[in-house]
Amino acid sequence: MKKAAVIGLGDISGIHIRAIQENPNIMLAAVCDIDAERKAYAPESIPFYTDYEEMLRQEKPDSVHICLPHYLHVPVSRACIGMGAHVFCEKPAAINAKEAAEFAAFEKEHPKMHIGICLQNRFNESVEMLKKIIDSREYGNVTGTRGSVLWCRTREYYEEKPWRGKWKTAGGGCMINQSIHTLDLLYYLGGPVKGVKASSGQLLDYGIEVEDTVTARLIYESGASGLFTATNANYKNESVQIAVQLERAEFVIMDNILYRLMPDGGKVELAEDNKVPGTKFYYGASHGRLITLFYDALERESQNYLHVSDAVMSMRLIDAIQKSGRTGQFITL
Repeated sequence: MKKAAVIGLGDISGIHIRAIQENPNIMLAAVCDIDAERKAYAPESIPFYTDYEEMLRQEKPDSVHICLPHYLHVPVSRACIGMGAHVFCEKPAAINAKEAAEFAAFEKEHPKMHIGICLQNRFNESVEMLKKIIDSREYGNVTGTRGSVLWCRTREYYEEKPWRGKWKTAGGGCMINQSIHTLDLLYYLGGPVKGVKASSGQLLDYGIEVEDTVTARLIYESGASGLFTATNANYKNESVQIAVQLERAEFVIMDNILYRLMPDGGKVELAEDNKVPGTKFYYGASHGRLITLFYDALERESQNYLHVSDAVMSMRLIDAIQKSGRTGQFITL
């Protein structure tokens, strides 16, 4: 049995804690947050710390889950690896592509230590089936993709945790925080991206630094094209949609269900994502699947999980879209 600890008791930590506690092969050894009042969010009888280095020295966990603001992901992960603990880090891997590349190099320099990145939507049942269909080439090659994340974030969302609205601490806005999973899947399903042309900015008058709305055209190395849209200015959180056009068929994921779109306008359901009761609808159940995969890799000393290197492209896409939005130019990756 592996001992796990969690650093950061914000919104997402509950998903990690639940997945750890539901896995009979993992023991939650301790939790940590610099805010002593967050102890109220820690499970009863689990040791609580306000200093993660002290926690590591005292509890000696096998691994640590990083559930911190974006700018702390890399430095705290590095520190944990340096103190002998494997790392399972929430998205994003870093706050920009340069830091992500440096983090990937750090991972390569420490081959005996595992660093997993939580891009769990690759393990949604709908995505797994669509990936299998694409890879089979049964319906030909990918000719187009579309991803849309039309969500709502209030002014209070940024005021409650001011790091979210700043470049230095968040690394961006609606892309890195709300729609990084969608960008990751457009690359994962569509293939390598050659470049992007984008517009980005703010529709909301919140006084934040980062973007709240983005539209981008992706050009794949294969010649396929993609459209990506993301906003926090919608009136509600709608279902994320991901569409993939193949040469002889079209598929779409909406409401966490994969459909094949038929020529007559109908659609055929192919797969539906599992859900975790009592959580936000867009969380799904794949955190648990990826966490289990990571700990199986620790137990077997395998490399079968999502590495920092797997997450670099999503950061390169975000940086390129931001740059294109500023300059109005096509940005080659």
